[in-house]
Formats: sequence, C-alpha cells, structure tokens
Amino acid sequence: MAKKLTTKKPLVGNRRSHALNATKHAQKPNLQKVTVNGETVILTAREARTLKKEAK
Repeated sequence: MAKKLTTKKPLVGNRRSHALNATKHAQKPNLQKVTVNGETVILTAREARTLKKEAK
C-alpha cells in the first residue's frame, strides 16, 4: 500500500452560471503514485517534479 505524504486538500469554491446560480465545486490535487528509494508514495505531480529536479 502506498503511503500518502502530501498534505494538499481540494480547493473549494462555487461554479457560477450566467444567472449567478452558485453550486459547490472542488478542484482536486493531481495525486500520483511515485517510487522514491524503492518505496511507493502518493505525491502531487508538482511535488514529484520537484523531487526529481533535486535528485539530479
């Protein structure tokens, strides 16, 4: 089982129609399974990219 390392949560707001009706909407983080040092972890795509850059 992959361990979740990220602390990111969905960004919540409202969708607005032309009539200004508001309905709840969430933008979820882009979570990916990445292998780091032989262990599978769950990170956001941005965090995985940063780790890859720092590993060089």
